[in-house]
Amino acid sequence: MSGQLIYVMGPSGAGKDSLLGFAREKVPGEPVVFAHRYITRPTGNGENHIALTPEEFEARSSYGLFALEWSSHALRYGIGIELDAWLARGCTVVVNGSRAHLHQALTRYPQALVVHVEAAPHILEARLGARARETAEQVAERLARRAAFTVPEGVSLTVIDNSGALEDAGHAFVEVVRRAASRRR
Repeated sequence: MSGQLIYVMGPSGAGKDSLLGFAREKVPGEPVVFAHRYITRPTGNGENHIALTPEEFEARSSYGLFALEWSSHALRYGIGIELDAWLARGCTVVVNGSRAHLHQALTRYPQALVVHVEAAPHILEARLGARARETAEQVAERLARRAAFTVPEGVSLTVIDNSGALEDAGHAFVEVVRRAASRRR
């Protein structure tokens, strides 16, 4: 039996981690796994990740321990190879990915469901400012970059607007997760 990958992406501040946390609480006991990321950044701010030094990250990368990996905003991100074991066991696996890395992810996992989380520009700016990870200038630069992405032909894209109440976007995302998990039973 083969599982289903749900590849979640969107701009910084769109609330991807909040949506994943919301969904995680709503689907306990179901065959759904929320993959943590390995990031070269300290933990905190509600993000489900394991902090690695750049040297630790490079060593794991050289050993082939990441199923997916990318760089963004001077940081390195990875999803461990345990992802493949979870999929092989029929689990629905939710990954917080990168828009810039979408094509590489689809090369390895062509059947992935792709979810793009959006929020209005003023919401993104407010959320990034509230995180206090970056200066106001860095936030402005991040927002100005607006990473472009294209979804390859034949790939279905689900868009979730997370500009309002987390519960609204959260319930929409939970429905995507549950639908994917129910197809695998």
